[in-house]
Amino acid sequence: MNTTPCVCLLQLSRRVSRLCASKASRCSSGAPRLTTITSSWPPHMSPPSHVSCSRSHSSSIKVRPYLQYMKRKIIAPPCPPYSHVCQVGDPVLRSHAAAVDPASVPGAEVQQVIRTLVKVMRRLECVGLSAPQIGVPLRILALEYPEQMLKDSSPSSREARGVSVQPLRIFINPTLRVLDGRTALFQEACESLSGFSATVPRYLSVEVSGLDERGGAVRWQASGWPARILQHEMDHLEGVLYTDRMDSKTFINIHWQEHNE
Repeated sequence: MNTTPCVCLLQLSRRVSRLCASKASRCSSGAPRLTTITSSWPPHMSPPSHVSCSRSHSSSIKVRPYLQYMKRKIIAPPCPPYSHVCQVGDPVLRSHAAAVDPASVPGAEVQQVIRTLVKVMRRLECVGLSAPQIGVPLRILALEYPEQMLKDSSPSSREARGVSVQPLRIFINPTLRVLDGRTALFQEACESLSGFSATVPRYLSVEVSGLDERGGAVRWQASGWPARILQHEMDHLEGVLYTDRMDSKTFINIHWQEHNE
């Protein structure tokens, strides 16, 4: 592990602390500028507390951006694949994802994207995630509906939505074919629009074909909720968000009740 950046930041922090302490000492001991301000007040009145602290406060305002600037210089920003989910506004979410060269699927770079995709998806306890959501504009998606998540939902909800346990599935360069053109309306959410939800129409049954994580050909037919997950993640590969398909009148902040408490 390279500890040089940490040492540099620590030394920088100590220097700034000494600088602030020195300025504070001069301020409290009656620096010329502070004496001039204080002398303008009548003898029977003392200056407001904010006057004596103004120099120290202004110093902290200047120091903080400088520390942030130095931190960015010393510690490089994270690079994709991210360990977080990109939020709406990030251009990668509106880009058309590029196809993956089949020969590169077993390679270290693609496998790293897949591992990160699965890790982030499971950490956030979501049922699907696409590579663009972790900053990688490639046609890769993952979905999984674990048994524990199924147990957490009511039987009536499971039946209405057509939910079923699904093992981890990885699709590379997937193509989607509609098997049942009828649609169903259900509420959807997305980790890239954290905190919001809306009703979205989706086809009842679809078929996806592509490559798995080992580069082998795979084909899968899905209906109900798994079909909805597939369509949602396929949209991400085309730069489409559920807000482009939603009923706008159903768009809500899922925490709206908490704001009224």
